[in-house]
Amino acid sequence: MGKAVERYSLTHGSPGTKREVLVHRYGQDATGGKAYLQASIHADETPALLTLHHLLRLLDRAERDSAITGEIVIVPYANPIGLDQFVNAGHTGRYELAGGGNFNRNWPDLSDAVIERLRGQLTDDESANIAKVRQALRETVESLPVASELDSLRKTLAGLAIDSDIVLDLHCDDDALMHLYILETHWPDASDLAAELGCRAILLSDDSGGGPFDECCSTPWLRLKAAFPDRPIPPACLGGTVELRGRPDVSEELAHSDAQGLYRTLQHKGFIAGDPGPAPEALCEATLLTACEVLKSPATGVLSYMVATGDIVRKGDIVAWLIDPAAEDPEAGRQAIRAGTDGLVLSRRVKKYVRAGWSVAKIVGDVPLQSRAPGALLEQ
Repeated sequence: MGKAVERYSLTHGSPGTKREVLVHRYGQDATGGKAYLQASIHADETPALLTLHHLLRLLDRAERDSAITGEIVIVPYANPIGLDQFVNAGHTGRYELAGGGNFNRNWPDLSDAVIERLRGQLTDDESANIAKVRQALRETVESLPVASELDSLRKTLAGLAIDSDIVLDLHCDDDALMHLYILETHWPDASDLAAELGCRAILLSDDSGGGPFDECCSTPWLRLKAAFPDRPIPPACLGGTVELRGRPDVSEELAHSDAQGLYRTLQHKGFIAGDPGPAPEALCEATLLTACEVLKSPATGVLSYMVATGDIVRKGDIVAWLIDPAAEDPEAGRQAIRAGTDGLVLSRRVKKYVRAGWSVAKIVGDVPLQSRAPGALLEQ
């Protein structure tokens, strides 16, 4: 069977409205595994929308050439709710305005329910166990209650992705370099992806906290292995969050290049026929998520950066000045925000007026920070 285009209607919307998730599905009869990619669950993060547009063009060509060897599911916009959220002329797609919070937090943890479904069913046959786990995951997602439109969206997306071998959730940061969040368990299996995309940081954690979408799909496998240590259960879903640089980085050139990197990764992983050639040389080493510092603003004011993304800083260096425009003494109204670790400046803030406690930069070091607890997401 060739390509199929599917539409999944969301429920519990307002009267007179209808929202739907559009899906492009390739290789439904293929036996080479399943890859799932979605764009912009944070709906105001635009680069992924254009990147998957270009990837679809490449996949359409591959489908015409009978080169699809596995099932590939593409969701070109993962958040029709957030795409429609405008306040005056400003798009706000990170949080659900109806009160549901961050669209990429608090995804259901399916582990306990799947563990209960599988008690007494697993054997010493790894392949059979993988099939049973995936069936249990599908059944668990199908049983999720739906009390809101956001619940409907989450159940739809989880149902599309939960039985995949690879799940890539495409995001972007504010003003940032290309980077990747991946389970420590899946490194170095994801090294070809990081190299093909030219990642400048790879942040590893088996539990980043907060319940992001990719970990809804990937971490149940780790918890199942812990629950049934005498049974062969591999980490059979490689789930990751890809940060496609920053919000301003939307162009035909970048999107086409990133789409080609994703396409070659799918070739490396066996989903598309053809030789992608050797992966490019990696631009960085992978580091623990706990070694990444998030600098916070100590007060409300105007940021004046002293560093650019890609710069290397040392502990104590001034990353930015925070200016208090209400200070009677302008000299006293300048406050230095200093790096707390050595490392790479991964991201900055686009809008330079900030409130107290907002993040103003991420610095990727290689030494775990005492201030960063395992299982704590960088930002809420």
